[in-house]
Amino acid sequence: MSSLTSTDQPLLDVRRITKTFGNLVACDAIDLVIRAGEIHALLGENGAGKSTFVKMLFGSLQPVSGEIFWKGQSVSISSPAIARSLGIGMVFQHFSLFDSLTAAENIALSLDKSIPLSDIASRARDIGEAYGLPLDPDALVGDLSVGERQRIEIVRCLLQEPDLIILDEPTSVLTPQEADRLFVTLERLRAEGKSILYISHRLEEVKRLCDRATVLRHGKVVAHCDPRQETAASLARMMVGNDIQIIHRDPPKEGGKDAKPLLEIAGLSQPPRGPFSTALRDMRLSVHGGEIVGIAGVAGNGQSEFFEAVSGEVLQIAPEIVRIGGVAAGRAGISRRRELGAAFIPEERLGHGAVPELPLTDNLFLSRYATDGQAFLRGGGLKVLAQNALQSAVNRIVKTMDVRKSGENPDASALSGGNLQKFIIGRELDRKPAVLVVNQPTWGVDAGASAHIRQSLINLARGGAAVLIISQDLDELLEICDRIAVMNHGTLSDALPISEVTLERIGLMMGGADAGRETAGGMV
Repeated sequence: MSSLTSTDQPLLDVRRITKTFGNLVACDAIDLVIRAGEIHALLGENGAGKSTFVKMLFGSLQPVSGEIFWKGQSVSISSPAIARSLGIGMVFQHFSLFDSLTAAENIALSLDKSIPLSDIASRARDIGEAYGLPLDPDALVGDLSVGERQRIEIVRCLLQEPDLIILDEPTSVLTPQEADRLFVTLERLRAEGKSILYISHRLEEVKRLCDRATVLRHGKVVAHCDPRQETAASLARMMVGNDIQIIHRDPPKEGGKDAKPLLEIAGLSQPPRGPFSTALRDMRLSVHGGEIVGIAGVAGNGQSEFFEAVSGEVLQIAPEIVRIGGVAAGRAGISRRRELGAAFIPEERLGHGAVPELPLTDNLFLSRYATDGQAFLRGGGLKVLAQNALQSAVNRIVKTMDVRKSGENPDASALSGGNLQKFIIGRELDRKPAVLVVNQPTWGVDAGASAHIRQSLINLARGGAAVLIISQDLDELLEICDRIAVMNHGTLSDALPISEVTLERIGLMMGGADAGRETAGGMV
């Protein structure tokens, strides 16, 4: 922990910073002080103004009023380049990487162009190893997992040698083991005198890691505190203004396992689709109506490839490899699988789950045209979108999932990450699918919204749907799943009943031990 006292000059002193978008006050006279050598948490529910605030510190947005003092001097941070020149670095929640470039090439884009690419690759590899963030500089970003992309963003930031590092949900795509390694890195940076502004919805890690916290609610500062003196519940109460919903998970109804599975994976194998992707090997799984099955695993072990195969983004060599509601669908695309009653929620919400430049109504229609598109079309021979019907459906989803937005029908990119996630999940739940496959359901979502999403998934399953969740959040899986399997190097373990699951056993399986498939009992 930093030994600096309150009399030391702040590294960053923000005074009454305000930002508006039309009539919406996103940040309302925010004050915040960060000293050298401290980790400062910025807390708040989705839409509280956190992302807007840090974008002003990094020069991506400009305040309408207020002052920013850096090392005692008033500064105007008019661009990210100015921020970096001052010594402010940022790792965004939504990564700013080009899929077609290598890790080293992506890093080079933000550094001095006079540095040879080979030197950048060498420096990136060295700093990654030094700080426990190993990466392959020659790997194509498009072939990497989200966790591996996160490492590139952090290493790229460290190579700029910042005095203040802004981290927006840095552990949302990391396993507990990866998060622990990141905490060691951050504690080392603090000991070296670096400061970190840390945004996270995971309150236990805030209590473990952070020296001080500032809490925002509806764009205003509602509290400054020492998070180590608070409980996770009291921090959450500051963020949302009331107690967090308690999740209720009744056991599955008796007899559900005797019914025919609604989702069946039988002998799913496929070669790697790129030089850095993961091959899938003889994966087998079944999910019955009324239950939630979870898949745990370290990032990059085949989760993305598995999701693409189950959703129909990648077709299989035989129809029987994937069955939905008893129908062979291995050769069917996404639209046909939706027609069979399935819904899919990908890991990457902006660009994969939603088109950034399109409004919410258009994003809704794109996911519905194959199943109930006629409900959103009007006219005779030449069909046009029924905007009133689409807006009504969007409003229903927004109300059900408590999506915070700046206008009636904003573009998907205008929503904060957590609010966009709530909208995408609500969009699929609104269809009342018979089968739901979701990858990282609460990535970057605040505690209150996470509880709401998890309860919604439980309710869908207990209503008779088969729910399959791919998640790196073990606490999430343990809280809501009836069975848990583990993915490791493109193989899938047996799905253990939740009564047999321990963190120690799951950890071993994630590392490749105790993951063999049992020969008795048939398909999982």
